[in-house]
Amino acid sequence: MRIFHRARHRPSATWRQTTDRAFTLIGDGRYEDAGALLVMAADLEPWLSDSWFNLALLHKFRRDWEQARAAGLRAVALLDREQGAPDWWNLGITATALQDWPLARRAWQAYGLKLPGGPGSREDGPVSLDLGTTPVRLSPDGESEVVWGRRLDPARIEVLSIPLPSSGRRWGEVVLHDGAPHGERVTDGVAYPVFDEIELWAPSPVPTYVVLLQAATEPDRDALERLVADAGYAAEDWTSSVRLLCRACSESRMASDDGHTAHHDPHDDGDAAHPGHLSHLSPGAGGMSWLAERECGIAAPAHLVRVLLDRWAAASPGTRAYRDLEEVC
Repeated sequence: MRIFHRARHRPSATWRQTTDRAFTLIGDGRYEDAGALLVMAADLEPWLSDSWFNLALLHKFRRDWEQARAAGLRAVALLDREQGAPDWWNLGITATALQDWPLARRAWQAYGLKLPGGPGSREDGPVSLDLGTTPVRLSPDGESEVVWGRRLDPARIEVLSIPLPSSGRRWGEVVLHDGAPHGERVTDGVAYPVFDEIELWAPSPVPTYVVLLQAATEPDRDALERLVADAGYAAEDWTSSVRLLCRACSESRMASDDGHTAHHDPHDDGDAAHPGHLSHLSPGAGGMSWLAERECGIAAPAHLVRVLLDRWAAASPGTRAYRDLEEVC
């Protein structure tokens, strides 16, 4: 194949050495130094799509989306295959970050995805696909946390869980995520890929509260979660849903906690003798009794959260109470 009247060829040894050195620097977080080398590599082999793909990747790591789009467009212009190239996927992420929806559609379709369309469809509006639920790792470079979300398109996830305040994220936020999975979570025998967040794409106006519940039984706890969900918001029992894991476990194939199955992971930082959000043993597993005091996260507006809690407690005052309500994120 010939591009711009020049035959494609294998990159030179100098190009390979320069590129390898650049990615070593990227691994060390030295983006400026890596950028200088990748520019040098592009000067050495300007007809090679990899030269521009690598620059597009660097700009993505730096969240410099305009530069990432420019390099990404040069990369796909030099491709020698029609579908499946990662250059198109990377460009799709970049276009989504910039809300350049025509380019995002072009990128996903060129990669090989089928998108809804036809008469009356908005080519200038967000890509909207039904891709189901999947876990996403929030704030992967900081206090990372894996939560569940709804995939809106190949690069965006709406957070459905209530994240811990340490992640800096809220229920209902939309995050931009990377394309390569980083671990798996297994639920009902089905493995779901874990995607790493790149950045916050759309914030949520709904604050996160933490409250200590006195719920005599599991159905008492469940009643609060249903009540809040019926109001259009969310409540989550962090005492049973949260496990603290080392990075190696978090990035591996892990079973999700369904509240009924014992999980004893070799690197789990939890302690069965000290339940709560450090526990690695679900109360429904039969290894421990139900604990009436529960730490619960609630995502709801300020004017509504105490109303819902009061309504929940009043429905069964002998088995339900709460205290220490606090906004945390």
